[in-house]
Formats: sequence, C-alpha cells, structure tokens
Amino acid sequence: MTQDKSGWTRSEMAARAAQELQDGFYVNLGIGIPTLVANHIPEGVNVTLQSENGMLGMGPFPYEGEQDADLINAGKQTITTLPKSSFFDSATSFAMIRGGHIDLSILGAMEVAENGDIANWMIPGKMVKGMGGAMDLVAGVKRCIALFDHTNKRGESKFLRACTLPLTGQNCIDMVITDLGVFNREDNQSRFRLTELAKGISLDEVRAKTEANVIIE
Repeated sequence: MTQDKSGWTRSEMAARAAQELQDGFYVNLGIGIPTLVANHIPEGVNVTLQSENGMLGMGPFPYEGEQDADLINAGKQTITTLPKSSFFDSATSFAMIRGGHIDLSILGAMEVAENGDIANWMIPGKMVKGMGGAMDLVAGVKRCIALFDHTNKRGESKFLRACTLPLTGQNCIDMVITDLGVFNREDNQSRFRLTELAKGISLDEVRAKTEANVIIE
C-alpha cells in the first residue's frame, strides 16, 4: 500500500478482486488480503466459498461476541455457516482442488514474476508451519488471481522479473491486482498488461515501482 492517499486501500483491492466473481463460481480465498473479498461479493452474484481445511459454503465473519472457536477458515479466522454449508475431511477438500472443481482462487503473494510464477508460502530462515494448500491451488484451480501490495516495507517491487523466494507455482497467475492497479495475462501470454489504474496513480509511478517487464501503455 502506498504511503500517501493515492492507490487502493486493501479493502478497495479486495472489492476490485470481487468484481471477477461470477454467478455459480466455487471460489477459494487465500490468507491475508484475499479474505476481505468475502465482504465485497457483488449483489445478485451467488458464489460458494471453499476452504481447504474442510468447509464448503463459508458465511461472513461473525460479529463481536458471536465467534465459535470451532468454525475457522484456513487462515484460522473465525467464520460463520450458511444453510448450505458442509464439512468434510482434508482429503475430500484437496480432491475438490486437485480435481479442477474450483473455478477461481484469489491468493496473497510475497512475490509474483512477469511470467506468472508466484512465491507465497515461505521466507528462507523463518519458521513456517507448512506449505498449506497454496501449491495445490495454483496447480488445480481453473483461474488464479494474485492480490498483494505492489511494494514491500522497504519500497521495493514485489512484481519482479523473476521470483527470488521459493516458488509456490510456475506460470500459474492469470491476473495481478495491487494497490497500483490491475494487470492481466490473457491467453497464457508471456507478459502481463496494465489494464486498470488505481485512483491517483500515474503510469510513471507504476513504471517506477514495477521491476517486472509488463506492458504499460
């Protein structure tokens, strides 16, 4: 997120990502900013949210004081159920993902490369509990969107020519949404194209903050 008032907030980024949801979709939301997408599902669009820890049909986040510690998403946030909600074991959940039954995955990212590679599961030297479901999601889901802040805390680009962190998946990201705008990679092209600017953002700012070789016109 940029330091001034230009660019999208994380909530606005999630709202923009929610515009990619289509009626009837089965959708998996990753940890971090993607969880906010659930708050912005367009009116009249019926989607079913799947969580790889074993739930289909997640409801909204609970109000304060109404949390149930047994109802959590993959990011360990408390959630609610819907009349259509169902629960199952991890093997069934991953069969849904690996079998290509999830239409869209919206993932957070530490790095995304210009060819669609993504790194989002670990930083070397830091303890992680496990790789989670991200590797299966980028391999088994029909379409993947990466949703993340364009630069890190040091102001360095996270949209790179090549990822430097351990990869989650290769050539798998179809769209990138950051606080600076929207980048599309259609028909498995080798490069992304800037298709939408966030509020108050100029083309020059995108160029200055993007290491990846993207098409900016």
